[in-house]
Amino acid sequence: MNPLTADAVMVVHGPEVFDAGDVEWLIRLLSPREVLVAGVMARTAARESGLPVTCTDKRPSVLLNALSCRAFLVNRGKTPESGRIFGEIIAGRLGDGQGLVHVESSSRTVFSWNRADDALAREIAEITGFALASAIALASATSTGTPRDGTREIRGCIPGEAVFVNGIVIGTATDETVVLSDRGGTIRVVSGLEVKPHGFEKLLRRGLPDLNVAWCKSGMIRSAPPRPGGVRVSRAGRVAVIDHCGHTLYQEIEGEAVSGVLAIGDDTTAVCGHICSHAGIPVFGVVDGDGDGIVEPGFAPGSVVVEVTCGRDDDLGREIAATRDLEASCWDGWVEETLRFLEGRARVVIDRREG
Repeated sequence: MNPLTADAVMVVHGPEVFDAGDVEWLIRLLSPREVLVAGVMARTAARESGLPVTCTDKRPSVLLNALSCRAFLVNRGKTPESGRIFGEIIAGRLGDGQGLVHVESSSRTVFSWNRADDALAREIAEITGFALASAIALASATSTGTPRDGTREIRGCIPGEAVFVNGIVIGTATDETVVLSDRGGTIRVVSGLEVKPHGFEKLLRRGLPDLNVAWCKSGMIRSAPPRPGGVRVSRAGRVAVIDHCGHTLYQEIEGEAVSGVLAIGDDTTAVCGHICSHAGIPVFGVVDGDGDGIVEPGFAPGSVVVEVTCGRDDDLGREIAATRDLEASCWDGWVEETLRFLEGRARVVIDRREG
């Protein structure tokens, strides 16, 4: 008789499960019918791995809610506790009566949340040698905490690491739980965060986010370095603009021909450089030196990063986006002309142009 896992969909979250070899190992052991990948950096790690998976733009809870067949979630938290918290949150966001089988690689545990498919959970535990644990998650948890009276908890933080809301670093954690409030028409810190004022400014510039559904996390978005793809894409096409919102990159670079990416902001430049390194897409980054070290950058051939010598990267980056032709551009020529445009206002700090 075929194992239950052979008729189940494996939903994978985060890059660490690829970087640690968990996905390859689990595919070999469990032979799932399909592997779906959730998350931006997970997509990058998945493509680097070359494994037979399907990448999506959807959150794990959305993917799991949409499936009508057997399914299980695979995750590797930065700590066993943060991994357990993540599973609890995802389980809390699923539909009424829908449990979650959660394979947490960081603790080598298979969690059966909310009376999940116990037969599937037992089988996975037996095949992998992981421990089996039953657990209960409260309904309506958000992606990293449960909102109560206009507040949002971001749990599983490590003091000293960056804290994100919708892809923008808003400060540094000072406790294991960061509590935010959206009362009074703005975002306020209740506890657990050393604020990065410029980060809050960037976040609120796009309007007041709904803390109930905002994407919140803490820590590095990927700990492994990028794996260069070695092949540069076509040098002609549109220049995509990513302004302090690196998690939207794939929406911009897939489909229509792109010659390169204009990345505005230190962290955005690092994220875009990391992702585009494997894709072979060059990046023109505009930074001002306030990066938070959220990912190890890597840049495809043809990339250039400039640091503003006065003012802020926001202003200079938007000026470039507003005044330089971004359509059907030859990348090398566009970079040369843009550097002349910036003469006296920025200095080149990374140059991966050929010759």
